[in-house]
Amino acid sequence: MKTLARVAAVVAFLFCLIGGLWILCHVGFKSSDDNAVWTGLGLYFVGKAFFVGPMLLVAAEHLGRGGRGDDRLL
Repeated sequence: MKTLARVAAVVAFLFCLIGGLWILCHVGFKSSDDNAVWTGLGLYFVGKAFFVGPMLLVAAEHLGRGGRGDDRLL
């Protein structure tokens, strides 16, 4: 179960990062009004990748310690 959670963390990180970078590569940082929304969406997915992936990894490590969820992570 711990290995599956680690794989899910890596896959979530990569999908969000690749999706965000794909949007940014196709739209770029152009100053058009329509492109501002797409640039923001690309930056959102890149930022989401650096939040969701590590948080899933922390949850996987916590799951592997046999914790029931009521103890602290620190």
